Amino acid sequence: MQFGVFSVSDITRDPVSGYTPSEAERIDAIVRIAKKTEEVGLDVFAIGEHHNPPFFSSSPTTLLSYIAANTSRLIVSTATTLITTNDPVRLAEEYAMLQHLSKGRVDLMLGRGNTAPVYPWFGQDIREGLPLALENYNLLHRLWREDVVDWEGKYRTALQGFTSTPRPLDGVPPFVWHGSIRTPEIAEQAAFYGNGFFANNIFWPKEHYMRLIDFYRKRFAHYGHGTPKQAIVGLGGQAYIAPKSQDAIREFRPYFNEAPVYGHGPSMEDFMKMTPLSVGSPQEVIDKTLTFRESFGDYQRQLFLMDHAGLPLKTVLNQLDLLGELVVPVLRKELAALRDPEVSDAPTHASLVKAAYGEAEPRQARPNANRGDNLAGSSPYQDAITGEG
Repeated sequence: MQFGVFSVSDITRDPVSGYTPSEAERIDAIVRIAKKTEEVGLDVFAIGEHHNPPFFSSSPTTLLSYIAANTSRLIVSTATTLITTNDPVRLAEEYAMLQHLSKGRVDLMLGRGNTAPVYPWFGQDIREGLPLALENYNLLHRLWREDVVDWEGKYRTALQGFTSTPRPLDGVPPFVWHGSIRTPEIAEQAAFYGNGFFANNIFWPKEHYMRLIDFYRKRFAHYGHGTPKQAIVGLGGQAYIAPKSQDAIREFRPYFNEAPVYGHGPSMEDFMKMTPLSVGSPQEVIDKTLTFRESFGDYQRQLFLMDHAGLPLKTVLNQLDLLGELVVPVLRKELAALRDPEVSDAPTHASLVKAAYGEAEPRQARPNANRGDNLAGSSPYQDAITGEG
């Protein structure tokens, strides 16, 4: 079971102090949060992708590369990579490069995003969002697994004899999660490829997500990847922790009330009843998180949203201390004791390499001497400078 932290990268006014951090301050803060995530013993740090204010994370690979360079064990991931408005060729290149730089400590979560204007900004039509997601991932999947790709689709120019570089580290692509809060077609896509399905269940009652996850598990088995119990599931959640429950509620209430994601709606108490939001003592957060397994079955990854709604950095770092010291160790022990032995572990680069090669050495990509499109001595550019051709 992997535990970690994810951020939506919002820059939000602190409703208590009235202070709004700058972009520079929030970017610096998120690096400190990621480093703290590793320091307190968690496994994963994930960041969303946004291209509009009040968010700052427009370039996840740049940010995650820096975080990977400043950590040694942490898996860096995306909380959303926009599969609809990014070119699959660029995704293949950038995340393979990040995979090399992090020595395999990377995976990514694909999603369509929830900001309508982003589509025309990148030359796409939101009405085509779902077929874009399906077609673009089909191409990305092939680019990472086929050294030479011929491809033709609806939403980008065709490819002929194309090789994405660098090739994935050890010949094994980064693990992919497909994130969705409402779309069975995305759960179907995750199941078809044997990938993970991440239900960011922070908004709606559990019954909604239970249907999606159950559908994904059944389809995962249908496509021959294993039993429903072996399907790879991740969940979201948000927690605010204090030694005493009443202090946690008092401290977090102004942030909840003004939160851009769910403020100005149901009361915090009602929202806690309906969703995974946990505000209370460490034991209350533990108890609430353990109910996720009761609803969704055994799963492989639990991510907590800890820095949303204008919480100051000092508070977030303190929250991570409490999460890492008092909450996650108990959750690891309790969930391990309850875990069905048939359930798969969360994929890592090491486990994927072992599955691909067994005890053999993994394959490392090298230029193909039989191809002449980009090799010195036989390319059009080389011909031009040597006077040949």
